[in-house]
Amino acid sequence: MAQDTSSGADSPRRRPGLLRDQVQLVKKKDSDRYEIVPIEDTLSFEKGFFIVIRACQLLAQKNHGIILVGVAGPSGAGKTVFTEKVLNFMPSIAVITMDNYNDSSRIIDGNFDDPRLTDYDTLLENIRGLKEGKAVQVPIYDFKSSSRIGYRTLEVPSSRIVIIEGIYALSEKLRPLIDLRVSVTGGVHFDLVKRVFRDIQRVGQEPEEIIHQISETVYPMYKAFIEPDLQTAHIKIINKFNPFTGFQNPTYILKSTRPVTVDEIKAVMSKEHTETTEETYDIYLLPPGEDPDACQSYLRMRNRDGKYNLMFEEWVTDSPFIISPRITFEVSVRLLGGLMALGYTIATILKRSSHIFYDDRVCVKTDWLEQLNRKYVQVQGRDRLYVKYVGEQPCQMI
Repeated sequence: MAQDTSSGADSPRRRPGLLRDQVQLVKKKDSDRYEIVPIEDTLSFEKGFFIVIRACQLLAQKNHGIILVGVAGPSGAGKTVFTEKVLNFMPSIAVITMDNYNDSSRIIDGNFDDPRLTDYDTLLENIRGLKEGKAVQVPIYDFKSSSRIGYRTLEVPSSRIVIIEGIYALSEKLRPLIDLRVSVTGGVHFDLVKRVFRDIQRVGQEPEEIIHQISETVYPMYKAFIEPDLQTAHIKIINKFNPFTGFQNPTYILKSTRPVTVDEIKAVMSKEHTETTEETYDIYLLPPGEDPDACQSYLRMRNRDGKYNLMFEEWVTDSPFIISPRITFEVSVRLLGGLMALGYTIATILKRSSHIFYDDRVCVKTDWLEQLNRKYVQVQGRDRLYVKYVGEQPCQMI
């Protein structure tokens, strides 16, 4: 059968490289419906957004009836944020969230990522109803009680576009019905951090419980059942949004290897400052698939006085400052095994001896890294101007 292709743009003066020109339609085999030609390149979140909008518009022009869009990806990758962004741009579409089709009677060992948990009978019945032009009753699922608490009526949207969003939205059971397949995955640490924050708010779990669950259930389920489905996507999006932005105020850091005496530090501190010493051991973990020579996003687990903290941080340089957004969770050492099961590997362990001076505005500390035989001083604080002021005092720490 000859393939009928269309870009949906008839202007003879199209310039190659425009977003609209990257979406090409092709007729499905043994069908009168069209789908888009898969885009080989992985797209950014913003570019992927515009490509999906364009694809939806073209598919609605060429196909009759409901246009089904599947948005899939691992837990915490940004599927919901992406779908909400599309909904805000095209408010006449409808969204079906697969989480609402969970069947709590099928939960095994607290594994909410098991594909058997989805009530496909109800989901497929709802899809058939919409395709027939009927309003359907969509279930409402409550995660805190792990139960279905009711239903809501979903009308056929005026745009005829329905997004199905969920980790299994591109599963074998749904793919034959989907007109546009979209995958959304995260960057380094992104899926892990987002999942932790989401589940703290949604189900009230502790961070360590969530990360343990990820290593024991979420990641294996992703590798076995979700990742293969994502390879079938027409549009593949990597969400590199910085997960640290907005979670906590950043810390501004000035760092120097210049020798500084205790008296010089005390001279720039307030009279009410506190002085202390501490020893810490930092375990630097290399993310899965990262090149150890080029990695800039190590995960750090810190041992201080027998207590362990998992630290998510990414440094941004804005000379002379290092800007360090940081999220810290107290965990137990057994979590290290869970992270290694996710594919993290130990890059190095560094012992740090610190002499610390701090008040309510700034912290000045001298550090000695034993393995590297390196000493340096740093000024830290949330007030950028005050950190700069302290660093520029007569001792000239920067």
